[in-house]
Amino acid sequence: MRIAVTGSIATDHLMTFPGRFADQLVADQLHTVSLSFLVDKLDVRRGGVAANIAFGMGQLGTRPILVGAAGADFDEYRAWLERHGVDTDSVRISETLHTARFVCTTDADHNQIGSFYTGAMSEARLIELKTVADRVGGLDLVTIGADDPEAMLRHTEECRTRSIPFAADFSQQIARMDGDEIRILLDGATYLFSNEYEKGLIESKTGWSDAEILSRVGHRVTTLGPQGVRIERAGQETIEVGCPEEERKADPTGVGDAFRAGFLSGLAWGVGLERAAQVGCMLATLVIETVGTQEYQLHRAHFMERFTKAYGDEAADEVREHLR
Repeated sequence: MRIAVTGSIATDHLMTFPGRFADQLVADQLHTVSLSFLVDKLDVRRGGVAANIAFGMGQLGTRPILVGAAGADFDEYRAWLERHGVDTDSVRISETLHTARFVCTTDADHNQIGSFYTGAMSEARLIELKTVADRVGGLDLVTIGADDPEAMLRHTEECRTRSIPFAADFSQQIARMDGDEIRILLDGATYLFSNEYEKGLIESKTGWSDAEILSRVGHRVTTLGPQGVRIERAGQETIEVGCPEEERKADPTGVGDAFRAGFLSGLAWGVGLERAAQVGCMLATLVIETVGTQEYQLHRAHFMERFTKAYGDEAADEVREHLR
């Protein structure tokens, strides 16, 4: 099964300021604020929703096709993804812009000041999925994640025109989209991904009820945080899957992307919706136990031991053969 993952590709530059921002702010001078913080820690981490999802799928051996835009500074990141089983040949490289970048400083009270540079991500609207499909011999599914809004609309319309099944996954971009855009992006999707809060926001912005949305998509996949995931289909019984027990909680960043990576890999294996959701929840648990979105390691024996404990021998037997 050939799955293309579209969306953002970015790096995160995370700095730590040992003091408190509040101590540096003068109440009657906020209109002319000019501050520079001497930080004592810098972490540079790979990120972007499409790259995170593709990385997880690569770890599971499903060789995803990453589709997005990056800058000339992408070489090291590309090598990392290729080493972990990701096809990066359909990433567009900008001639003038850097790869998208999130720069954030966190103080001792965990307050944050951050900026997001879109950079090369704005050129994702220039990518044609037909070119990708022709290169790999056709596409069985395209997941359309948070990206340049024009790119998301273009990819969605092209999937409809070329009869390519697609998954709608707005995530961070839902806040800036209006109801008309959201209706266009979800109508006809084979899968609609969101968390529980985003589910309500989608209904509020579109003016469509839960039942109306279910009539317009094949599957509605709603992540529920520690409670796992719910999969709904019109006229069919709801599937609910819980999460494995966590060994620790280190960092929630990228957990949703990891669930999608596992779920999509399960679809690629053909193990069914419940098993796919279980794989997604297991991978998400590994990510929440690790600082960083692509810093976890997937050891097959350890993965299967915990998967078996959470979901039983029958489920494990179905998944194990795909992880060999």
